[in-house]
Amino acid sequence: MKKIFFLLAASTCFFNYAQQAGEDELGAWYMYFGTNKVADRFSVHTEAQFRFYETASNFNQLLLRTGLNYHINPNAIATAGYGYISTDGTFLEFPGEIDSKEHRIFEQFILKNKVWEFLFEHRYRLEQRFLDFGARTDTQHRARYRIQVTLPLTDTFFLNFYDELFINLQNDLFGQNRLYGALGIHITDNSSVQFGYLRNQFSNAVFDRLQIGFFYNPDLRGIFKRRRKANNQIFALSLDC
Repeated sequence: MKKIFFLLAASTCFFNYAQQAGEDELGAWYMYFGTNKVADRFSVHTEAQFRFYETASNFNQLLLRTGLNYHINPNAIATAGYGYISTDGTFLEFPGEIDSKEHRIFEQFILKNKVWEFLFEHRYRLEQRFLDFGARTDTQHRARYRIQVTLPLTDTFFLNFYDELFINLQNDLFGQNRLYGALGIHITDNSSVQFGYLRNQFSNAVFDRLQIGFFYNPDLRGIFKRRRKANNQIFALSLDC
């Protein structure tokens, strides 16, 4: 009963938020995420997001991000990385700005735990943002905290929810809040897709976004081991010559 009550409460909160949209356009984010193990304690994160102001038109933001993950243990991961963001600021999310470009450095720490069948993930992230608006530049800093809950339904299907708060470390404290819910489908052991809805709330506006995310996480340790072995054999042969 506790599990059922938790799900009902989360669903009620989610749909109440979804009814409070602040504008008429329903946009969409199409996303790719990859986490690829390259050593026992290291993996590489890759990410690409294509964000549209409308579902399939008015492309307004490209986000590319990568990072190196250090796996402290199966439930704790530290990451340092870089992101590039190109934005068409003629849309409502960025009033008064046109074609901004951003270089972003970030550091994050992830903690995971399990309660009953619920899989929790806490993500803490710091960002240093270097923005170029053409006529002017700006440097900003912010902190982000995301709590994510995943509930497996079957071996194939799962539900995923998260809420993420953005805190500016200068000027106005509140940056934005993102509330997300999705149905996920495991395609293979290392790939999945999520179909979800995002409510993105700023201090003066709220935007509804459909999301389709593809996750592909192949283990690359075997490839790197074979490459190292081949390099060692070539080196040994060169010594013999």
